[in-house]
Amino acid sequence: MITLLRIDDRLIHGQVAFAWTKHLGVNCILVANDTVVKDELKKMMLNLAKPPGVKLLLFSVADAVSFLNSEEADKYKTFVLVDKAPDALALCQGVKGISAVNVGGMRMAEGKKMISSAVAVNEADIQAFETMASMGVEVEVRQVPTEKKKNIMELIG
Repeated sequence: MITLLRIDDRLIHGQVAFAWTKHLGVNCILVANDTVVKDELKKMMLNLAKPPGVKLLLFSVADAVSFLNSEEADKYKTFVLVDKAPDALALCQGVKGISAVNVGGMRMAEGKKMISSAVAVNEADIQAFETMASMGVEVEVRQVPTEKKKNIMELIG
């Protein structure tokens, strides 16, 4: 069961490992990322960053869709992490039952504009968010669970 799908370009870090994992009461973190699955150092770093007692699964985006649609996924209370909006969209389109996406952190880079203190977007991100919204998926911005939700479409303007 998916408890939350979060976009955070840092993937697993303090806010994710402790604030969100504890708040959600999850026993599994699934990172869906085509680059990480090919990088042994990144995989090792993510494994070290996860909280004790929480299972870590690392999949490509396509393999994450397959896993999350399988009966095996029902055994876990899963927190899903991606690092970019198009990957979140692929999961929303491929996995039944995703009704909300949390945007935690998307750093500033060339071609992006800041829409909140921790979120910068480009045209591909905006298109992905618009598509998710048109699918009825709630896309909200919050860095930690105690913050008030902000609708991303209102921030994009």
